[in-house]
Amino acid sequence: MATLFEMFPFLKKLFVDSGYKGPKFANALAKVRPHIEIEIVKRSDQVGSFVVLPKRWIVERTIAWLNRCRRLAKDWECLNRKALAFLRLASIRLMLRKLCNPA
Repeated sequence: MATLFEMFPFLKKLFVDSGYKGPKFANALAKVRPHIEIEIVKRSDQVGSFVVLPKRWIVERTIAWLNRCRRLAKDWECLNRKALAFLRLASIRLMLRKLCNPA
């Protein structure tokens, strides 16, 4: 997580799933970046149908787009840096497609 904040020092707010609530995550984040705000996006248990949650759909949509890449569909890579390189290539491909073909 320290690497994430080194790459993006301008981050002020972190949107997380309800799995990250609790003191363990909050204490670890306070050691790395004490002034960042955490917002937990919770899902409602009362709603029986599909409901779009704020900020959460952005992450899930992006993961769905990345899972369309064959190389990322399964974890074939032995080294983390290779898997990260293919993830970056897939992200660049998505960005280029969105920038060059606005629909």
